[in-house]
Amino acid sequence: MAFVFLFMNVTSLVDIYVPRNNFKIAMQNTLNFENTQIAFSSKSTTQLKKAEWLFSVVKKAWLTNLAKSITNFLLRIGFPIEPILKQTVFEQFCGGETIVQCEGTVNSLFQNGGVHSILDYSIEGKETENFFDGTLETMLKICKYGDGSPEVPFLVFKPTGMGRFKIYEKVSTQIDLNSDEALEWERIQKRFDAVCSAVANTNFLKIMVDAEESWIQDTIDTLVEEMMVKYNTERTVVFNTVQMYRWDRLSYLQRMYSFGQKNNIRVGVKLVRGAYMEKERERAFKKGYISPICEDKRATDINFDEGIHFCLNHLDVFDIFAGSHNEMSCQKLSHSLKEEGISKDDERIWFGQLYGMSDHISFNLANSGYNTAKYVPFGPVREVVPYLFRRAEENTSVGSQTSRELFFIKKELLRRKNERE
Repeated sequence: MAFVFLFMNVTSLVDIYVPRNNFKIAMQNTLNFENTQIAFSSKSTTQLKKAEWLFSVVKKAWLTNLAKSITNFLLRIGFPIEPILKQTVFEQFCGGETIVQCEGTVNSLFQNGGVHSILDYSIEGKETENFFDGTLETMLKICKYGDGSPEVPFLVFKPTGMGRFKIYEKVSTQIDLNSDEALEWERIQKRFDAVCSAVANTNFLKIMVDAEESWIQDTIDTLVEEMMVKYNTERTVVFNTVQMYRWDRLSYLQRMYSFGQKNNIRVGVKLVRGAYMEKERERAFKKGYISPICEDKRATDINFDEGIHFCLNHLDVFDIFAGSHNEMSCQKLSHSLKEEGISKDDERIWFGQLYGMSDHISFNLANSGYNTAKYVPFGPVREVVPYLFRRAEENTSVGSQTSRELFFIKKELLRRKNERE
């Protein structure tokens, strides 16, 4: 059973809870994340006990490395581990294997707590044209489903789900493409345009493009900006993801503000802390260039909060999606909205967390009237495993987040026990 534990690591949306006492005291009257009855309104006691077990086990960090090796081995030899995965970690962190199977999760989140869903097709690591075309087809199906479902306001996709990493890399480094690669690049551009166009033709849907490694991000930024110029003229359709653990991203936001003004368009930005810290630092060291990553977590926190502050002060251009599991960052944003006299449900401001994590943030935000959404990963169990591994490997500090999850789960289980008695 050890192989299921790996997946409990925190993700790129997750930033470890770090108490900042003075600020916490100041924020107590702004937003309360302590109400576990609200936080777990969509979870049965059985589900909570299973989550408690999973989060308790993952505190044993040595199991995470063992888990990856064992799981990959079992998958390689064809051992039928899918039922075990499906009943444990998949159930905790994924909405289902198909869009239809996700409907129950989507409805539960919205009906029990007013939390919206972002269906995240989480198959990755494949590099065939059939896969890329299949990803586009799935995105168009999500678009069709979301167009009739107010519970699903956003779509999201990963650029390397639309084309090979190597092509983005060559374009980013201005290496000439051969004729076949040039055709590949054209197909990537067409896929981007096809899904953005479909979303633009709906009444309210928006689409977020995930960030990737820094050495291909410039090409992605340029492509997303082209989509913004084309589709963000009447409303904010296209969002780019900005990883604020990069020390240059505040200046990027400043450039995007000028870009929006110049082109008379809206600019959608999803702000996250980041997803590839260890990989980025290792590559920078090996290749001898300055790491694009902030020197430490404190610097990243400051950069993230300053990015939010800058965008909030320029809502004439920006729409903001704050992707964060950091309580203090969410507190700060809610406090800023109050100070600036901006409505909690202003459609330009969204909060987001991952399904299966930080319910104390998501549900209390939604209950207080803020626009809140959960990323809901889906896909066949076996195919989603690489995604879950990647999420696990993106983080080096699990303990604080895991302890925080356990604290609230145990608190709610105790509350329910006392209520029954």
